[in-house]
Amino acid sequence: MFGTVVVGAGIAGLARIRDLMNPMPSSPSEHLKLFGFVSRRSFGNINEAKQISLEDALRSKEIHAAFISTENRSHEETIRMFLEAGKHVLVEYPMALSAKAAHELWEMAEQKGKVLHVEHIELLTEEYKQLKKEVAGKDLVKGTLHFTGHVLDENKTGFPAFSGIARLTWLIDLFGDLTVTSATREKQKDKNYSRMTVHFQTANK
Repeated sequence: MFGTVVVGAGIAGLARIRDLMNPMPSSPSEHLKLFGFVSRRSFGNINEAKQISLEDALRSKEIHAAFISTENRSHEETIRMFLEAGKHVLVEYPMALSAKAAHELWEMAEQKGKVLHVEHIELLTEEYKQLKKEVAGKDLVKGTLHFTGHVLDENKTGFPAFSGIARLTWLIDLFGDLTVTSATREKQKDKNYSRMTVHFQTANK
């Protein structure tokens, strides 16, 4: 069995804990054993998974890999700690708040001989797979991707572009490399409203 720990107990972390505690029959996750989860908040146990300290997770020889499901801003530091401790790492997208940091982390994982995997789970959904089939072989002339959500705490999630970057990878996966041609941001603090509008061009303009 491959020992794991989940770091973070938000929506994504709770889903990880649930799936590791109840793996699908005959799936690779049946070979993973959840030794516990790490959270700044005090929970005790969640679905029979016990809460352990970050220090214990880093020190444990029974834990071989960490699933990082914390806010964007803390990803980089948490990845570094687990790689330094000799653990494999799976992290929710995005891995870091800068390309420079991401490259450094991949180099570090390579030097340590560990796997550093960034998971963008939306690209594995049936809805996305269907969308990819529909655009295959077609030329993009013009299109709009619009999505909404709650106003997020920038201290935890990073600049708004990072709150929406998971969606932008849809476009790159569907249509290839994109170039930013313009970007604007509108804020209405009294209404707790923020909007970012970005225009891109594909490689063939």
